[in-house]
Amino acid sequence: NKKAFVELLFWKNPAAIREMTEGYGSLGEGEGAGRSRVPPWTPREEQELRELYWKYKEVEGEDVIAAILAHLSAPGRTRKQVVKQLVRL
Repeated sequence: NKKAFVELLFWKNPAAIREMTEGYGSLGEGEGAGRSRVPPWTPREEQELRELYWKYKEVEGEDVIAAILAHLSAPGRTRKQVVKQLVRL
């Protein structure tokens, strides 16, 4: 590619450099950025999240999100994911 030198003029992140060296589309094969994609919430998980929120929102002196995370049946959800989903709901 005769115009690839233009890409060298701009700052790159590691993912862009990997694509340049290994070929474009290499990140779409389940590596790199695709790995960090958050799994979607199922309707059953959303319903459970609603129920746990209504159960623990009135408890004094306790962190609501920590209580939800402790009782959530779906393992691997982070605090940030739970908060984001609650805001969305």
